[in-house]
Amino acid sequence: MMIHKAKDLSPQQKLAIESLLGRAISEQEDISIRALQPQPGVTPERRSEILEALQAYFLRVDSQRQPVSSEQAADIIDEALRSTRPGYRPVG
Repeated sequence: MMIHKAKDLSPQQKLAIESLLGRAISEQEDISIRALQPQPGVTPERRSEILEALQAYFLRVDSQRQPVSSEQAADIIDEALRSTRPGYRPVG
């Protein structure tokens, strides 16, 4: 893994990184990119099992939540996105 100084990136590299991050980067930042290989041994059957288990889990969670309007749901999602991505701005 290599670490790059943002100030040394080409304009195209900087644009690509900012696009991936969803925010502007400053000249003082260090940039590190790491590619991860997929986990070996996850068969299509196992993926289906995992997906079914997740769907069952979310059905249980959804059955316990209080009903809210579409507007309230959108506000909750926007708030969650802003808490994890401070530069997030809703579209529309």
